[in-house]
Amino acid sequence: MMETELNAVGYSYNATNYTAEFQRVLCGVFDCYTMMLKDNVVLPNDENKIRNKLLFDYLSNDNIRKNIGLLDYVFDSEVLEPTGGKIDLKVQTPNRFIQSAAYYIIECKRLDNKNLTGTSGLNAEYINNGIYRFVSKYYSTNCGVNAMLGFVVEKMGIHENNLNINALLKNTKLNNCNTTQEIQQATFIPNFEFHYSSKHDDIDGNSFTLYHLMFNFSNNIK
Repeated sequence: MMETELNAVGYSYNATNYTAEFQRVLCGVFDCYTMMLKDNVVLPNDENKIRNKLLFDYLSNDNIRKNIGLLDYVFDSEVLEPTGGKIDLKVQTPNRFIQSAAYYIIECKRLDNKNLTGTSGLNAEYINNGIYRFVSKYYSTNCGVNAMLGFVVEKMGIHENNLNINALLKNTKLNNCNTTQEIQQATFIPNFEFHYSSKHDDIDGNSFTLYHLMFNFSNNIK
């Protein structure tokens, strides 16, 4: 179900609205990331525990949600999709009371500096069990736009590593992500150079946008 199918009678909400709204949400997620760095959080090298720290201490903190303008949004983790897939972060919008399908998904993946161009490293995992979950419709793309958070757990050149991921997207040994626009620099988050976007077609031929925010926690991993 794409965003054009989410319009309720008498309710105007289109793809442009969803994109702009989700970009605002991701700006708030970035604000929480910067707070984590400022707080010098100590994190284990564990995807779920890093996500849970972000979710429970920041994105679900009402004072923080108020300060960053996200009080209208509800963040949940490990939510089941109809396919049986478990969502890392489900972002329910104010429209959830009108249309239950009006939500965004954020998938989280660790990235390190090992086997950057191989088919068994974390870059390959980012594709096979990250991007491809949206392409295969294991995760919904109801609003035509979703996101991934790359938790960088070891020092690396982040821009350079995106070139590695783009190269792997063309590797026939990995899942075909129907990429119509490779990962490119995005500019909607002020003063944050490590956010990007890509475009893909799902298995039914529906086009969607995927944002990629690379959060550098390499100095915070214990």
